[in-house]
Amino acid sequence: MLHQDVKYVKGVGPVRADLLRRELGICTLGDLLYSFPYRYDDRSQTQRICDLMEGMPAVQLRGRITEFFKEGVGRKQRLIALLTDGTGFCELVWFQGIKFAEKSYKVGREYIVFGKPTFFKNRFNIGHPEMSEPSATPTDAGQGLVPHYHTTERMKNSGLASRAFHKIVLAALQTAGLLPDGTQRQGQPAVSETLPDFFLSQRQLLPLAESLRRIHAPRSADELPAAERRLKFEELFYLQLGILCYAKRQQLHIAGYRFTQVGEPFHRFYRECIPFPLTEAQKRVLREIQADMASGRQMNRLLQGDVGSGKTMVALMTCLLAIGNGFQTCLMAPTEILAEQHLATLRHLLGTLPVRVELLTGMVKGTRRREILEATARGEVDILVGTHALTEPTVCFLNLGLAVVDEQHRFGVKQRASLWEKNARPPHILVMTATPIPRTLAMTVYGDLEVSVIDELPPGRKPISTRHYYADEQGQLHAGLLHELQAGRQIYVVYPLIEESAKQDLQSLQEGYARLVDEFPQYNVGCVHGKMKAALKDEAMSRFVSGQTHILVSTTVIEVGVNVPNASVMVIVDAQRFGLSQLHQLRGRVGRGADQSYCLLITRRDMGDTTRRRMRIMVESTDGFEIAEEDLKLRGPGDLEGTQQSGMPFDLKIANVVKDSRLMQEARLAARQIVEADPQQQLPQNQLFWNRLRELRKDKTDFSEIS
Repeated sequence: MLHQDVKYVKGVGPVRADLLRRELGICTLGDLLYSFPYRYDDRSQTQRICDLMEGMPAVQLRGRITEFFKEGVGRKQRLIALLTDGTGFCELVWFQGIKFAEKSYKVGREYIVFGKPTFFKNRFNIGHPEMSEPSATPTDAGQGLVPHYHTTERMKNSGLASRAFHKIVLAALQTAGLLPDGTQRQGQPAVSETLPDFFLSQRQLLPLAESLRRIHAPRSADELPAAERRLKFEELFYLQLGILCYAKRQQLHIAGYRFTQVGEPFHRFYRECIPFPLTEAQKRVLREIQADMASGRQMNRLLQGDVGSGKTMVALMTCLLAIGNGFQTCLMAPTEILAEQHLATLRHLLGTLPVRVELLTGMVKGTRRREILEATARGEVDILVGTHALTEPTVCFLNLGLAVVDEQHRFGVKQRASLWEKNARPPHILVMTATPIPRTLAMTVYGDLEVSVIDELPPGRKPISTRHYYADEQGQLHAGLLHELQAGRQIYVVYPLIEESAKQDLQSLQEGYARLVDEFPQYNVGCVHGKMKAALKDEAMSRFVSGQTHILVSTTVIEVGVNVPNASVMVIVDAQRFGLSQLHQLRGRVGRGADQSYCLLITRRDMGDTTRRRMRIMVESTDGFEIAEEDLKLRGPGDLEGTQQSGMPFDLKIANVVKDSRLMQEARLAARQIVEADPQQQLPQNQLFWNRLRELRKDKTDFSEIS
């Protein structure tokens, strides 16, 4: 019955069915039942008009309209109805839909009115109230706990707003036998349970049918928590079960090269080339990686680390472990610029060590490209750095033992797997992220990977002091910048440059550049942005790196890859236009030397509460993981850079990976217990799990897409 075409549900029909399919992807009765409300209005209580107070949330009133009158003229005209319940009067105001309101509502008739009251001209009023006539049917709109559903403008214009959608859902509940007067046949439940009885009992979860009834037609607010918990837990459980099954299958069936020795390249690098002592966190991560690569199974490991924590050093030393065992390695970056920066960094760190590092991107062409490809195929290239060009069929390795993937959120499992085809046995995989991924999200999206975290900065680095200034506090800001310049330090000044308003933002950057030239005439001010030609941009960056430029005015092109230890101040203009994670990345461009460094956030005074909270988080915290968690809470998982490019294994309809993180941990633990106890998926008591997982996978899930 759940697969029944939605057009056969009472109140739908062919036209509305087509609308639901196009707008919300609802095709079946089951799709309707799994379209959950996003909030509820408690319409079980009715307020008296005499008890209304300023600042109250939406309230429900019951009274009669005594008169209608209009105020204003033309487009500013509004319709006002005077409502009384015997204890006082309240104005109902319509600025739009005036003709509809005049036609629909009558003087002397009683109505149930719902809306937010505001106090204006010594009287309370409610703008564009929800209106309904009293009814004895609890499921009718206007009484009890009323759910609100996501709809679209096209649906609303076709008479299918939230209230009408709710009536259709109620009809679907009745058809499925989940409400009285349903058409469910005895002994043939329309909604089959998706979790075994023993599992429901262990986890104290409601049955599915009761949960669906409560979520759409709750008799009271007390019914909601248990229903929400059941439905959220099921979503998160099957999400984790699918991810863990995928990871287990990879672990069981894919053998890896066994790297049993450390090797001379690693030892020589450690003795002769390493520029600073490794942190304990770096040593711990290297031990985890070495144990993986010596285990005989393919390594699939995610390396997370805060700004400046030394991930590149760990990646290079991992490459040297592979080289010391007689294998080649590659490092894949998402952009040519980042690949070129990696090439320069690796060659600088390796010094005179006999390790050959080459670059392969779309810009490497002709004879040079052919030479690199031939040398790689002969096994003469030890580390091949490149973009996704590394996955092309023309790139052949003699014996690829390790693939390092930077900025992992740009590459899905399928792209990583394309590197496996370079060998008869797939190489070990190490994927890195420059932006700390919130732990809750990493557990979900990157569940097929073991996770290593570098949670310690190199010794001697002082925490960056972050301060928030308003744009009109230029005098105080100028004095601080001058003090740092006089001490021989260098300064970044970053402006937003967003494509939608590139001309306006570029003008702002150029005006800022001109102002700094005037304010600091004795110092050299440089400028760099993405609209410049590559040669000019490289020249401007080189002058800043060498110390010839004292102040660099820039856009976010300096967010990654620039290492100037003498730069001690990062000024971010219009900081409210950046996400928290991006602000943290920009802040990480300073604090790379032994001197105290500063990050100055400049905003206007007229900010919203969310913006103020974001600035406060940046001032109070330097922990990238904590900031990433806050960013996720404020912006949602869909907006966080690097978390949605490959998509969740399936859309979460009711659970939230941030708000429900504790429940997700419970679900992951439960899923892990099932996978460990039944890796071959053969135990009779678990067949409902595996059948349901196959059904989800068949419908919309591809677990090879994760990460």
